[in-house]
Amino acid sequence: DQYGDRWIEPGFYWSNGPYVLTEWMHDDHIVLEKNPYWWGADEVQIERIYGLMVADASTTFAMYEANELDVTSPALEEMDRLKIDPLLNKELYIASRDCTYYYGFTTNKPPLDNVLVRKALSAAIDRQGLIDNVTKGGELPANTFASATIFGNAAGDPDIAPWALDYELGKEKAQEWLAEAGYPDGEGFPTITLMHNTSEKHARIAEAIAAMWKDVLNIEVTIEDWKWLVYLKTLQKETPLEEMPHVWRLTGCADYADENNWVHEIFHAEQGLNWPRATRSEFEEFTEAAQIETDPEKRKALYKQAEKILCEEEARMAPIFYYTTVSLTKPWVTYRTYGEMGGTSFFQWKLDWEAKKAASGM
Repeated sequence: DQYGDRWIEPGFYWSNGPYVLTEWMHDDHIVLEKNPYWWGADEVQIERIYGLMVADASTTFAMYEANELDVTSPALEEMDRLKIDPLLNKELYIASRDCTYYYGFTTNKPPLDNVLVRKALSAAIDRQGLIDNVTKGGELPANTFASATIFGNAAGDPDIAPWALDYELGKEKAQEWLAEAGYPDGEGFPTITLMHNTSEKHARIAEAIAAMWKDVLNIEVTIEDWKWLVYLKTLQKETPLEEMPHVWRLTGCADYADENNWVHEIFHAEQGLNWPRATRSEFEEFTEAAQIETDPEKRKALYKQAEKILCEEEARMAPIFYYTTVSLTKPWVTYRTYGEMGGTSFFQWKLDWEAKKAASGM
């Protein structure tokens, strides 16, 4: 209350972890320094962490190769080389992560107020092709919102949106649904807007999916790119409908490994974030029943029904792929950790400072 929006800035932000935020130059860098008052401070070897904020993945990869960065995520166009390069391949780490990449639909904005249109858009996405040719990080195609790491998940269950896992079936169903919605072969379908936040990766994915929609459905898509804070503000419920994009990109990651965190807290029409602006249906009833059910098997069954409504019957969103952690780490950084549910335990890492200086010519 005393500092308003500045409460998260260095000098105002209160914390009790192994590091202290000492500097934050917005859109440029942050500095974390070891907290000498932390209970395990004697075991924290790295004294200072300098985190650069660079939106261009190609730039960060070039900096990594020049030994200007110790840790980064690789640029998409470098993935093929990384997998065969004898040195970089040893520094590459790929593992499953409980996050899902998805496109949300503004369900009350024409023509997406027609569920058949939303289903057609979801079914026309070649998820495996996108992974093989664009992201290349070993991700898994998604037919549900929550991944296989979450309690109550139905990931890969053929009872839910089987066309999301079979592109030939998906194309057939997509064309069928769009025609049933009154737009055979895209005839009369208005140009829709697909919005994503600034990122090379998001841009490439959007371009690929827009091309799929053109190829399968013969529809036109305008892609918009916005800085993160403006983008996030645009998706809020207060934004006038005419200013909302038809389709928008987000990622769902677990705060805790239970479906309640996914289907209820994010998509519930009244108690969740509800960026799709959906109205109450059986979906909400299933998630509410699962909240108070004590039998784990019954909870799973309820969440399966909720996922089926969310991703197939009402298609409030289009799950695209389940994330992997894809990271590059220099050999002088050891005891590197990877949080399955987000967060990075820098305090456990070790740095061979002499090896780093030698490689960097210091």
